[in-house]
Amino acid sequence: MSSPFPSVPALAAAAAPSRTPSIAVLGGGITGVTTAYALALRGCAVTLYERQRYAAMETSFANGGQLSASNAEVWNRLSTVLKGLKWLLRADAPLRIAPRPGWHKLSWFAEFVAAIPQYERHTVATARLAIAARRHLFAWAEAEGIDFGARREGILHVYRDRAGFEHAGRVSALLARAGLERRPVTPEEMRAIEPTLNGRFHGGWYTDSDATGDIHQFTVGLARAAVERHGVEALFERCLESVAHDAGGVTVRASASRRLAAGLGDRLNVYPVKGYSITVHLDDAASRAAAPTVSLLDDETKLVSSRLGEDRFRVAGTAEFDGENRDIRAARIRPLVDWVRQGFPGVDTRRVVPWAGLRPMMPDMMPRVGRGRAPAVFYNTGHGHLGWTLSAATAEMVADAVVGTLPAAVQVAMPLHRPLRLAVPGALPG
Repeated sequence: MSSPFPSVPALAAAAAPSRTPSIAVLGGGITGVTTAYALALRGCAVTLYERQRYAAMETSFANGGQLSASNAEVWNRLSTVLKGLKWLLRADAPLRIAPRPGWHKLSWFAEFVAAIPQYERHTVATARLAIAARRHLFAWAEAEGIDFGARREGILHVYRDRAGFEHAGRVSALLARAGLERRPVTPEEMRAIEPTLNGRFHGGWYTDSDATGDIHQFTVGLARAAVERHGVEALFERCLESVAHDAGGVTVRASASRRLAAGLGDRLNVYPVKGYSITVHLDDAASRAAAPTVSLLDDETKLVSSRLGEDRFRVAGTAEFDGENRDIRAARIRPLVDWVRQGFPGVDTRRVVPWAGLRPMMPDMMPRVGRGRAPAVFYNTGHGHLGWTLSAATAEMVADAVVGTLPAAVQVAMPLHRPLRLAVPGALPG
């Protein structure tokens, strides 16, 4: 049976003092590829397993395109729970919870509520991770010559009412504690930043250090560099079902999932939260002129947008709790198209490509990064809607953790690499 969590890389490492450490990375999405790359930079012999024919064909294929430290606020708030209950019967709601019961879903939401007291601490920690991650990501792209359509023009959060704007101010204070500057802007300033904005707004918050790009292009480019320049072996169309460990090291068998961690003695309560996107093809000059170039986050609709090159406009968002269901539902796509039509009426929406992907998310919204219970097993998963934003930092963290467990004689022989030191609450599998 195929995995519900295509971007859940579990890492299995085994090494003897006399040879190069050999690492298996499970999952060829953004998290798996960045992890394989970070390990290869440290001199490890890495094999990357991916069930699809190519890298980045599932969750890392068509996300919102944002590298958004400014979107680091975790969702663990009472208002989120109340909105979810209010929207239960709305097929087009920004947050949809399928009414079918199940222990996995119930346990996930119970832990989500239990993490509400950690809201501020986890928001600050996530922002710190995001700031560290973008430094690594842009450095890797430059070193490997990866063109992923990066735009470093910032991200503008827009608010239609005073309550949302004022809540964003409180979030901005938390982001400032992490070292991220986000400034308030008036409606007039918003239109100076993005002249195509249409509609009435109370105000906005602008983060000029944020960026956007094409996650698929970046992941494919980094995977190619890992293989061609750093010796990573990539094995595609390999569906892994379990990872078994014994005294002799690690044996990988054939579709990694939440059950994989359970089989290794770890409880990893990851849930596949479905997100949707549309890619609007800007085929005429009028559409290209009417589409925004600055990335947006609309707080009311919970949608984000990014301009990908001159001729593509990506809109993404919503969260759907419906298990392993990968169906692209028309009722979920319609609000994204309507958002474009209403906000940017000059954009032609006749050629729109819909997409949906399952984002592995932990109930406390914090990625699980570090060692498992079994010897030589490590995790790097649960990034949720910030997978691309956080991936480079968590890849560095787990690579440091792997190398740190190797015998001293092996570490001395490996390339010198400055470790990334970040305190992340709840970073290990529970």
